Amino acid sequence: MNTGTFENDMTTFATKDDILTLLVHLGYLTFHSIQGIVSIPNKEVSQEYMNAISTMDWQEVVRSVEASRDLLESLWAMDGEAVAKGIDRVHKEIAILQYNNENALSCTIHLAFYFAREYYTIVREMPGGKGFADICFLPRKLHRDKPAVVIELKWDKSAAGAIAQIKDRHYVDALKDYQGNLLLAGISYNRKTKKHTCVIERLEWGSYH
Repeated sequence: MNTGTFENDMTTFATKDDILTLLVHLGYLTFHSIQGIVSIPNKEVSQEYMNAISTMDWQEVVRSVEASRDLLESLWAMDGEAVAKGIDRVHKEIAILQYNNENALSCTIHLAFYFAREYYTIVREMPGGKGFADICFLPRKLHRDKPAVVIELKWDKSAAGAIAQIKDRHYVDALKDYQGNLLLAGISYNRKTKKHTCVIERLEWGSYH
């Protein structure tokens, strides 16, 4: 696959490679950079979650689901401290990958917000503006009252800086349909403290543009 012709949007397609590149950014395909090929990815994150809960008793499963629901509600309430603590808890409970980069952090976020799939389609590396937003929550048709969410991840950098990057690079331009109902979340992990931090803002489109 040739990724060089991709126009970094979801409407301009000149070749089949442009379509395949978009599918990679949406998470439906995996790109092997050395071989230059795409393939259908396995569902390692969902499978890892299932592996984890399969060894729990029923009460542990219930607690896990409830914790994910509480985390989502904390996000809606814009309680960054509660969101950070919830992600800390998931990181300690489920070791899905060697925790040493933003990709591992992204997998932890997906696991922590497992319950969000009830309300959202979750898109990884969504194209918009001058780059790709790390994670986007797009409300399902039955839940259009819920806010869309753009999440930017940082490793050993500030969560506030992640929010600034979302704005500076105009990641939200692809989400104009959610004007007035869009949250921005910056989530960071500090290797020294082994803690996550989270900053959440509601986007005001008037001031943004």
